[in-house]
Amino acid sequence: MIDSASLLAVLPELILTAGGLVLMLVAAFGGDGSARVVNWLSVITLAIAGVALSCSLAHGPDAFDGLYRADAFSVFAKALIYSAAAAAVLLAPRFFSTDGAPRPEYPILILFAAIGMGMMVSAGDMLTLYVGLEINSLASYVLASFMRQDERSSEAGLKYFVLGSLASGILLYGISLLYGFTGSTGFDGIAVALGDGVSKGELFGLVFVLAGLAFKISAVPFHMWTPDVYEGAPTPVTTFFASAPKVAAMGLTVRVAIEALGPAGLDWQQIVIFVALASILFGAVAAIGQTNIKRLMAYSSINNVGFALIGLAAGTPAGVAGTMSYMAIYVLMTIGAFACILQMRDADGKPIETIASLAGLSQSRKGLAAALAIFMFSMAGIPPLFGFWAKFLVFDAAVAAGLTALAAFGITASVIGAFYYLKIIKTMYFDEPTAAYEAKGGSVENIILTACAVVIVLGYLLNPLLDQASAAAAASLF
Repeated sequence: MIDSASLLAVLPELILTAGGLVLMLVAAFGGDGSARVVNWLSVITLAIAGVALSCSLAHGPDAFDGLYRADAFSVFAKALIYSAAAAAVLLAPRFFSTDGAPRPEYPILILFAAIGMGMMVSAGDMLTLYVGLEINSLASYVLASFMRQDERSSEAGLKYFVLGSLASGILLYGISLLYGFTGSTGFDGIAVALGDGVSKGELFGLVFVLAGLAFKISAVPFHMWTPDVYEGAPTPVTTFFASAPKVAAMGLTVRVAIEALGPAGLDWQQIVIFVALASILFGAVAAIGQTNIKRLMAYSSINNVGFALIGLAAGTPAGVAGTMSYMAIYVLMTIGAFACILQMRDADGKPIETIASLAGLSQSRKGLAAALAIFMFSMAGIPPLFGFWAKFLVFDAAVAAGLTALAAFGITASVIGAFYYLKIIKTMYFDEPTAAYEAKGGSVENIILTACAVVIVLGYLLNPLLDQASAAAAASLF
């Protein structure tokens, strides 16, 4: 049933839809010359949608007869998604202007992807889940191949489309199995059916659903698309892929595991533990030999997803709160790191992606080197930076849930991961200088990376606010 209260719950999505359609007309009539205006209006639209989250929360938890959830968990995730999407829009114009005029289609695609991501984290039914996921995916496929004149970008888009379609098929098959054996597509209905015991058919459905979701969060063994797409896609698009969709997919996975599959916790917990362990180990080891910094960040994202899943494996409110706090801190570190990567340009302003080109950066661009060092130290989990707190939260939740061995493995694997982060710092500060980057970075990039670096350094001051928000988000699922 559609009523005014339900429409109020989906107000953020309605704002993004209206904004996207209007800006699409502006781009159509204004051409490439409207890119700057469309860019800023897209950021404003995302900000307005963020403000509207308070209205959706005031409505209550369920809308459209349980198809859509407007709770504290969805608000927390959407705040991260919209912030990351706005950052990806702001970082794009300077990059695209090096290969011609900026394109107004880019921020519009980001808006449409944000609509899908919002539906993903608010899904209360498998059908809502799938529709939201496909809306996000369709926009993402185009974004990956956005630079049509670049072979790498076209290849990235094709690989993402083919593998994404396969994952969507796996997910849809899992949904059909769960519907067939439980008689419901609603999360509540599935949970009730699983509460009577998990049959073999339901178990197969559970496995297929989690496999499809593992692809979306780029967890091992469904990670194969990540390095190629991260490297081939335009760097602002990679920034977007590494942040907002990652939060949406992780939020969706958490909601499905806790709300829909909660009574089958012992069954899915084993799967999540295996995926977490494999992602942590593979992401850490595979990143060591990388020479391209975007590919390194791809393996870093796989590694970080493994750590975030440790909180979900605990299956407790503290574990879910730890996972969402981890994603919030991860988004900050990722956006800051990519803002630094976007400033890796030669004297002619052309982007450079090799790690070796960072040699001597501490002499030619002291501020940039310091900021990138902060993000690398934080991702490695070095105290007192904010990245340490993210890992501490998920490890603490795992130990409290009796998963001490899992936490011990994660702590040990953190040492392996620290190697490739410290390798970047060593290259910047101790290697013989190579050709210097362009003397000055973009003002927007500087502002964003400075803001992220300050939060990473002084993040402990925000701990009470972050802990309270993540705890409220987790409590709404239990």
